[in-house]
Amino acid sequence: MSEKYFSATGNQMVTDAIRQVNPDVMAAYPITPQTTIVEAYAKYVADGLVDTEYVAVESEHSALSACIGASAGGARVATATASQGLALMWEELYIAAGMRTPIVMANANRALSAPINIHGDHSDVMGCRDAGWIVFFAETAQEAYDNTIISFKVGEDPRVLLPVLTTLDGFVTTHAMERCELTDDAKVKAYVGEYNALYPLLDTDKPVSQGMFASLGDTYMKCKKVQHDVINQAGPVIDEHGAEWAKISGRPFEQVVSWETEDADYIIVVLGSAAGNARFAARQLRAQGKKVGIVRPRVFRPFPAQQIVDACKGAKAVAILDRSDCPGGQYPPLASEVQTAFYNADLQVPVASYVCGLGGADITIEQMNQVFSDLESGSTLKKVSFLGING
Repeated sequence: MSEKYFSATGNQMVTDAIRQVNPDVMAAYPITPQTTIVEAYAKYVADGLVDTEYVAVESEHSALSACIGASAGGARVATATASQGLALMWEELYIAAGMRTPIVMANANRALSAPINIHGDHSDVMGCRDAGWIVFFAETAQEAYDNTIISFKVGEDPRVLLPVLTTLDGFVTTHAMERCELTDDAKVKAYVGEYNALYPLLDTDKPVSQGMFASLGDTYMKCKKVQHDVINQAGPVIDEHGAEWAKISGRPFEQVVSWETEDADYIIVVLGSAAGNARFAARQLRAQGKKVGIVRPRVFRPFPAQQIVDACKGAKAVAILDRSDCPGGQYPPLASEVQTAFYNADLQVPVASYVCGLGGADITIEQMNQVFSDLESGSTLKKVSFLGING
């Protein structure tokens, strides 16, 4: 094995990605399972390895407030959070997007209370899916690293100028050791380049106002229409910067990662770390002659609808696995998005929706086999099932 490979956790890889970018400001507050990101970065600051101004604040709400102020002032800004911390940032999430501040925030995906739970699911990030942030999901520690670096390039692009959530699953990806690779510091720095804010608030030669009171609804509507258009048109920009990073790093980038879908009769669509067990089960079934495949969105906002439609268009049935629920709604978040994509494309593929892995509940290979079996029998189509719970 090459010496450039080593064992690292997802949190360590995110921290090193931010170190290599060396942002001007990080304001942060610790919360499990994100704590080691900001803890390790604070040590980098103390050791003089980066030039970042580290702001220790009293809460996550204050953390993002400070980040917004720094970004509005023209600084390159990063932070990290999780779960209740992300929820505490609620109003600031919308302010960051509305003021077009390209903050990069790592989120260690974790369940929301109650009951109290510190383990991984997607309840937190799905709670803010409509706040106007670009959202990446990592399957592995390596991908968390790559996504974080790409996030700076995408968010700061003048065609975008939006905050970015680079997410990784709590404990499964944040704390588990994996085989990883760091790209050279110089290559990362050359890739992200110097950040020159388009409208720095504190530029006294070119003063501008930001986040001002929109007294009438039509003004507010115009602002929101701009946000809507910018994020929905960001897909090609993500592809562009992802392809550039893939060329530099030698690691592929696709907004939607498809495995053996070309001839698949039955497909599972899944976000994040659970894709590993889904792929393992599918590989075993392929060896038995079953035509099955896996589709994993690496980008959730803007939603890559066409890529998912293209990957699933030949299937007899599709299962969509969500690690969050939508109580009172028809379907959980990923299932809702995928089915809307199918509808808009006139793709008549039967769908089964599953809620799984809440609060860190195991998502097993046996469960994946059960999903494929359900698809073949048609027993769970057109309804929502809780995977791993009987009755």
